[in-house]
Amino acid sequence: MKHPRPQTGFSYLALLILLATLGFTASASVLLGSIAQRRQAEQELLFVGAAYREALGSYYLAKPPGQRRYPPNLEALLLDTRFPEPRRHLRKLYPDPITGEANWQLLRHPDGGIMAVASRSPITPIKQDLFEPEDASFRGRQHYTDWVFAARVAPGS
Repeated sequence: MKHPRPQTGFSYLALLILLATLGFTASASVLLGSIAQRRQAEQELLFVGAAYREALGSYYLAKPPGQRRYPPNLEALLLDTRFPEPRRHLRKLYPDPITGEANWQLLRHPDGGIMAVASRSPITPIKQDLFEPEDASFRGRQHYTDWVFAARVAPGS
């Protein structure tokens, strides 16, 4: 009569543990990768938003007081034809890094011109603090739509 070996099934159990460990590691890597990708998109949103903020302010301040207006559309930032020699306030129209689309939320001045842009993404940002001074109002905001990049112009100008 043969006695069963005490190590029967050990290799099978070791293989199952190895596969579980590999699966866990792979899922953790995917999660970390997606967080890193979101952080990078946030940084790009801050960069692109700042470019729009500067371009909107530049367009507005290009005319003397009393004649100042915000651009009627984003394309006007590319080629400002209000002057004999057209001016460029922005090199190109950037898509929203969070949504990947050129569908910015446009905030308009009462005269109809665009005075600010914001992402249309309702997702909660990862970054909640430690913003540059010009973006300090973004601290603790619950959605990317709350990150509003408004033209910085002096009051009464």
